[in-house]
Amino acid sequence: MRYCIKIGQQTQICWPFFIPKGGIAVPSKPKKPCAFPGCPKLTIDVYCEEHASLRQKQYDRYNRAPNHDKKYGNNWKRIRGLYVKKHPLCERCLKEGRITPVEEVHHIVPLSRGGTNQFSNLMSLCQSCHTIIHYEIGDRS
Repeated sequence: MRYCIKIGQQTQICWPFFIPKGGIAVPSKPKKPCAFPGCPKLTIDVYCEEHASLRQKQYDRYNRAPNHDKKYGNNWKRIRGLYVKKHPLCERCLKEGRITPVEEVHHIVPLSRGGTNQFSNLMSLCQSCHTIIHYEIGDRS
């Protein structure tokens, strides 16, 4: 919302205001230049609308790990679902005589160390057994 005062017939002075619900008019934050080099547009955020999306794409391309969405994608969800259907109980608990439903599917050889999503490299576990295995391996403290 803008608050304007008319001075004469042609001239008026306007101020930007923000009015909260049922509140008093409060001046809004002044706009500042877009942080993108050479952009003359004024914005309330760091970047104008045009450059905000460009910066997000650049962040996704250069600053995020290249496999951030590839490690566990839709393919993994399908494989995990098939494995859980074949192995609905925690394999470690079964060896000890307990019956516990599966909560996690564990890679015996982790993907980061060259493991695969083949059934021979998978193990169905409950949450506590999965945590214990990772403590034994030493990759969680």
